Amino acid sequence: MPIQNQIILDVLSGKKVARTPMWIMRQAGRYLPEYQEVRKQAGSFINLCKSPELASEVTIQPLRRFALDAAIIFSDILTIPDAMGMDLKFEDNKGPYFEEALSSQKDLKRLDQKNAGEKLEYVYDAINQTKIKLDNKVPLIGFAGSPWTLCVYMVEGKATKEFRKVRSLVYEEPAFIEKLNESLCSTITSYLVNQVKAGANVVMLFDSWGGLLNKNNYEKFSLEPMKQIIKEFKKESDVPVILFTRGGGNWLPLIIESGCDCIGLDWTVDINHAKSLVGNNIALQGNLDPCALHGDERSLRCAAKKVLEGYGEGHRHIFNLGHGIDQFVNPDNVNLLVEILKEESPAFHQN
Repeated sequence: MPIQNQIILDVLSGKKVARTPMWIMRQAGRYLPEYQEVRKQAGSFINLCKSPELASEVTIQPLRRFALDAAIIFSDILTIPDAMGMDLKFEDNKGPYFEEALSSQKDLKRLDQKNAGEKLEYVYDAINQTKIKLDNKVPLIGFAGSPWTLCVYMVEGKATKEFRKVRSLVYEEPAFIEKLNESLCSTITSYLVNQVKAGANVVMLFDSWGGLLNKNNYEKFSLEPMKQIIKEFKKESDVPVILFTRGGGNWLPLIIESGCDCIGLDWTVDINHAKSLVGNNIALQGNLDPCALHGDERSLRCAAKKVLEGYGEGHRHIFNLGHGIDQFVNPDNVNLLVEILKEESPAFHQN
């Protein structure tokens, strides 16, 4: 059966649409009271991720509240290093971390690349269950972290202020970083392909820490591995790929050559400039400042309109935040944003 609301798929394939579609990064998450209830039931964040039934329930929750145009599977980018044997841990108010980080090439022997795919079956099961619950109403987005972003966590052990260790190793032991990236590329590619087989209609690469790098290092250690993933993925699937590099506004001319179908923009990027670079060849996603959702109706409408006006007329824009939604946002403001988009965006689709 065809998906009833295909507007995001239409934008990604270059078809004309009557309004600007919308979904929200981290739309299934801590700002929703019903999420908190399921999180308590699971006992821990990791248990929630690894329970297909509960992860599926959390994925669906925002669709029950808001008229969004896509669901995104509830999971975490660090499921891959966890499946490779790094033992992912979460603590409230501390976030994800690995007790034994990687420091040199000899540490790569600890990684179980061969069996990682089997250990991620819970993600595919969650996708399968979610597809049944969605009943072809909207597309489902699958995702993975980029090799560089996973590398950052695997080397640092956790998010840090300056990421000095991994940034230094780029110069001290580049062969180690390249080898780690190489092992991650094949695992991520298989992971995305398997998500599509389970039912994902779109996939997204989250390059959360690409913005840490200068141009040369971004090309070598972040972009090139993603290009390889996209190239190999497209040999197996015709599902569209969204690529999001946080802090990557300076590297848009490079990202255009990645082979992706849509570029996600963070809130610091001038979307009009981005459109002037990509034209109609690639869709753009974004890029409302997540903090705009803390404003009143007038402020939120103004901020949303500025994003719409920045992109201007055209049919290749997916409205989203420039990063994940803040856990302290009032859910009513998300509903308000959805209504604002439905009121304001049709004017940009007249031609």
